[in-house]
Amino acid sequence: MAAKPRRGRPKLSSAARPATYEVEACNERGEMVPTSIAGEHPLTLYLDKRELVTLMTLGHAPEALAIGFLRNQRLVDSIADIAAVQVDWETDSVAVVTRGIRRNIARKIGKKTVTTGCGQGTVFGDLMQEIDSVKLRSDVALEDAQLFVLLEKVRKHETIYKQAGAVHGCALATLEGEILMFVEDVGRHNAVDAIAGFMWLDGIDGADKLFYTTGRLTSEMVIKCAQMRIPFLVSRSGLTKMGHDIARQVGLTMIGRASGRHYLAFTGKQRLKITAPRPTALA
Repeated sequence: MAAKPRRGRPKLSSAARPATYEVEACNERGEMVPTSIAGEHPLTLYLDKRELVTLMTLGHAPEALAIGFLRNQRLVDSIADIAAVQVDWETDSVAVVTRGIRRNIARKIGKKTVTTGCGQGTVFGDLMQEIDSVKLRSDVALEDAQLFVLLEKVRKHETIYKQAGAVHGCALATLEGEILMFVEDVGRHNAVDAIAGFMWLDGIDGADKLFYTTGRLTSEMVIKCAQMRIPFLVSRSGLTKMGHDIARQVGLTMIGRASGRHYLAFTGKQRLKITAPRPTALA
């Protein structure tokens, strides 16, 4: 059943799939035990009847995933350009219909790069050239005490990963540590795109927000975060050199290996306010 569109929003289907499924597995004692596993479904994206890509997804937020993918690939300029997003799991497809104002789609999808994201993320067009136009706010700051609050909330957050494993999670949060949305998928790039889609649908500005991911900080993660105009990118994992280089280029604050009360700020440390007591030097 299609959701009733709000003013200024596209017409959306409501076709979420179950996040987990139960199967039987044999344990170390030879016992058959019911076990939850994560869903995984192919979803072929069509833009105005043109096939673009097949995404492997949990299927938990397919409409937002499609919108966010188009946003982050710069294939659609505004949520107002999208008339409808309809998911059909009988054909494993999502059809996005625009208002007929897109041009040069063939040129944009002609050049693609398969990235290192889980499930192999795809970056279309010349996003590396376009990254030079990204401007992030420099007048926002993050207190490390608030970062610790967020890390604790993420740790306690009830997730599909805790139930079934096999997924990555991403969160959009305020600088005070409030989680605004948390999305999981089989690939972290899908979770990023879904959050980007929700941000467009709900009109959320990323300029004073923080983005958290369980996965490593690659070039694709940095580019997508920068496109959403989010100045803080945090991960419990590490980073790649290209991700580091692009974060420095756009002035993004990149924080890795963040867990408990520990973190490493690799770029943009001027936005951080260190409030935790520093160890006293030995005499």
